[in-house]
Amino acid sequence: MRSVRSVRGVLSAGLVASLALVAGCSGSGGKGSEGASGASGGGKGAGTPRMTIGMVSHSGEGDTFWDIVQNGAEAAAAKDNVKFLYANDKEGSKQAELIQSYIDAKVDGLIVTLAKPQAVQAAVRKAVAAGIPVITVNSGGEFSKAYGALTHIGQDESVAGQAVGEELDDRHAKKVLCVIHEQGNVSLEDRCAGVRKGFHGSVENLNVDGTNAPASQSSVQAKLQSDKSIDAIVTLGAPMAAISVKARDEAGSEAQVATFDLNPAVVRLLKAKDVTFAVDQQPYLQGYEAVDLLWLHRTNADVLGGGKPVLTGPALVSGKDVPKLEEYTGRGTR
Repeated sequence: MRSVRSVRGVLSAGLVASLALVAGCSGSGGKGSEGASGASGGGKGAGTPRMTIGMVSHSGEGDTFWDIVQNGAEAAAAKDNVKFLYANDKEGSKQAELIQSYIDAKVDGLIVTLAKPQAVQAAVRKAVAAGIPVITVNSGGEFSKAYGALTHIGQDESVAGQAVGEELDDRHAKKVLCVIHEQGNVSLEDRCAGVRKGFHGSVENLNVDGTNAPASQSSVQAKLQSDKSIDAIVTLGAPMAAISVKARDEAGSEAQVATFDLNPAVVRLLKAKDVTFAVDQQPYLQGYEAVDLLWLHRTNADVLGGGKPVLTGPALVSGKDVPKLEEYTGRGTR
């Protein structure tokens, strides 16, 4: 694994975490949302007063990325004597409603994603006005400070995309298909824009419904069959990587596949050389640090980032990293 440097990105020097990984963490296939009333994590943990932290994400059903985020959050919650609540919806208006439900429940801290920033802006500002500290993770970092959040934890999506474009240049690609699995998600759009910036060939975006695997595969396959000049596919989430590999094979294409994010299936594809490389943004850290920072803020008034995002990526991983990745993804921490 190599972290991306200079134009290829900066892995935050401000985030050097030594994590006590909780045995038994696992996640595959996409956890079901527990909603605003569900709870997980906790235990006695730290000797500080019990607190409740809610998280709302933009995850669609079956997105394994968010299993890993939850594993990190639950590990920190167990350590910090926190009751951790999680809810998700891919629609921005529903995310706003879930945030409101946590405000009504008077949680002690809130973690939100800003994939649909305009849809949740009012709800996030309302939480801040109610005295609930907010940390944003993963998406929409450029909106975090303006909405009143303490900090943002994630990767710079434009920089990550640019690193992918440069890597594909090094691998002699000429035309890239960038597959967007959630239309209107600002972070996914930033990734494709970054690829376009870093790549000297041409880049074309393709919107698919990431929650409908058969339809997504058909869309990618049809595009490859109609445009034989596509010699690289970039997927923006781990589940789409396997879908695109199948589409490529069915289309009789020889396009290389690169992806954002990891799960056990992506590691197997890296091992088989069906995926050439992946971008790792360390989702476990995003969940862990968000919970831990809200706990530290309450117990010690700590804030990280100095007004800047706390970066957890990007780092590029390939087949040579598989031995360690198999171990980490198998336990649900990468």
